[in-house]
Amino acid sequence: MSTANGIPGPPRFGIAVHALAWLAQSGGVLSSAAIACQVNSHATFLRRVLVSLVQAGLVEVKEGRDGGYWLRKQSEDITLADVYIAVKNDCGGLEQLEDEEGGCGAAVQQLNRALESIMNEAERNTIEYLRQFTMDDVMRKIDFTAQPTP
Repeated sequence: MSTANGIPGPPRFGIAVHALAWLAQSGGVLSSAAIACQVNSHATFLRRVLVSLVQAGLVEVKEGRDGGYWLRKQSEDITLADVYIAVKNDCGGLEQLEDEEGGCGAAVQQLNRALESIMNEAERNTIEYLRQFTMDDVMRKIDFTAQPTP
């Protein structure tokens, strides 16, 4: 799964990881516009992602002219599971299947429950796997000085 701008994974997860990488690399405060430019995302979409990261306690924000975003934790203390969990409720999912019983029949309801169970297990496995990696691990794989290829 990838977004239109080529970032792997669910859109908000990929943007969140990219934003955290730029915040970690900067070592200071960045505006949402500056981060959006670096992660090739629309600033409004990015701000929605950043709100989730703020609510999860991964990022701090200061409003106003001299405001911006910065990491609340060290990059080695932020796992990819933390990031995934912070934005997962914004990624969509099977929540809508639970309430769509309107005359569909027992078989459809059973299929929905079975699919939901499988997807919940897949998500648990994904989160457990992502716990192995920190933002610091990701940062070590990035050459921030590299120029884009034409």
